[in-house]
Amino acid sequence: MYILSSFCDMHWLLSWILPFLLGLLLGWWLWYRYKRMVADLENKISGHKRTIADLEAKLAACKSARADLEGDLALAKGRTREMESERDRYKKALDAKGSAPAAPAVPAAAVSSLAATPKAAPTPAAAPSKPKGYAGLKDDNLQIIEGIGPKMESVLKENGVHTWSALGAKSTADLQGILGNYGDRYKIINPESWSRQAQLAASGEWMALSALQKELDGGVATGSGTTSNAKVDKMLIKMGLIRKYVENDLKVVEGIGPKIEQLLNKAGITTWRRLATSSKETIQQILSDAGSRYKLADPSTWPKQAQLAADGEWDKLEEYQDYLQGGKG
Repeated sequence: MYILSSFCDMHWLLSWILPFLLGLLLGWWLWYRYKRMVADLENKISGHKRTIADLEAKLAACKSARADLEGDLALAKGRTREMESERDRYKKALDAKGSAPAAPAVPAAAVSSLAATPKAAPTPAAAPSKPKGYAGLKDDNLQIIEGIGPKMESVLKENGVHTWSALGAKSTADLQGILGNYGDRYKIINPESWSRQAQLAASGEWMALSALQKELDGGVATGSGTTSNAKVDKMLIKMGLIRKYVENDLKVVEGIGPKIEQLLNKAGITTWRRLATSSKETIQQILSDAGSRYKLADPSTWPKQAQLAADGEWDKLEEYQDYLQGGKG
């Protein structure tokens, strides 16, 4: 009887507990498979997101590169037109020279008389004189504006802004619209002071323009209360209309503005002579340590310019700087 009762109890356990255990095991297995499936899907989703992010970054880089190339193309077109205009001007000058009337024939008697007369030393041709006074500042020289360099001048002329008066008539929004068509590197430029500077230049208010530019850095008001030599002053100095820079003013070097001068001074480069003896690598490291905005500056010509300034060879310095663009050879 006891055996039969034990058998019945065992049968009951097997008929109820075993299915429960099997169901629990099956449920755990299904949950495990579900978790694995979810983890795999999440990994795939993360991979797709990374792929999309990489593609978006590449697309942004391509767009930026395209904008830069379009800007370079526009500059090249503008430069081509300038060169074509220069070519036509020289061609007209040559044609005019070639069509000059021939010298009248000299009678034979006069020839023999001249042959017997000792020849006088030829008078040297007079060197072409430079424009005197402020007339030497031509109204198509947009680079007199603080914040405008050779490339920016080409961009403006590409868009019909050829003179100070034309630039003075443009609003900040107009100029930002022009710059926005030439890529991201032009969009960040702030042209808010350009029109006012151009208006002063067009009206010949050079001292007022100088005072305004001394409050600017790259064409933008600093608000720091510090002043620097104005860009127009550099041109007036070259023309001999105002005095040279004060002793050891590093901004005499083409490519150095107030902020870069401060960086160099903090690094111990406070004189022309010290800058002249500093290597390009040393100066580049100072600029790189100051942040990415200074890494693009090219100091390769700065020691040579500083040497000329330290030696007082201003004519050679001006001649050398005329060859440079933004301090670059």
